[in-house]
Amino acid sequence: MVIRRGGRQDVRFLRDMLHHAYYWRERSPGEEPGPVARYVKGWGRPGDTALIAVEDGFPVGAAWYRLFRREHPGYGFVDEETPELAIAVVPSRRGHGIGEALLSALYERARTERHAALSLSVERDNEPLLAFYEKQGFVRVKEDGGDTVTMRREL
Repeated sequence: MVIRRGGRQDVRFLRDMLHHAYYWRERSPGEEPGPVARYVKGWGRPGDTALIAVEDGFPVGAAWYRLFRREHPGYGFVDEETPELAIAVVPSRRGHGIGEALLSALYERARTERHAALSLSVERDNEPLLAFYEKQGFVRVKEDGGDTVTMRREL
C-alpha cells in the first residue's frame, strides 16, 4: 500500500468515501446540503488536506481534513482553528490496517501544517468506532443529546 497526497482530481473518490462513512446522514428532500457537499464542495481551499491509500494502482481509502467557519460548521466542529477529520476505507479492505495507516500519516501532515488538534463526529451508538477513536487518542468533547459525539485529538 502507498499513501499519497490527494488533490482536486480526487474529489469524486472523496465523495464516494463519504457515502461509506456517512451513509446514515444522507440528506432528505428539503434539508440543508448533506455531508458530501459540506466536506468536499470547493475542494482546494486553504486548509484542505487529503491523503489517499492506494493498493495495486487503485484507491482503497482516504483521510482528509478541512477547516470550517462557525457560521457553516461541520458535524464535528470544535472551533475555526481545528480542522475536522473525515476518513473511510472501501468495505472490502476494512480491517487490514489501512485506516490506522491513513490516520498516522494525516496526524503527521497536520503537525507539519502546525495544527494543534483534529476533531471529528461519530454516531453515538457506533460503540466500536468510538472505541477505535478513543484508542487513537481522541476524547469526547461534546455530546449534544442528539445522535452524535464530537471528539478531539491533540497533536
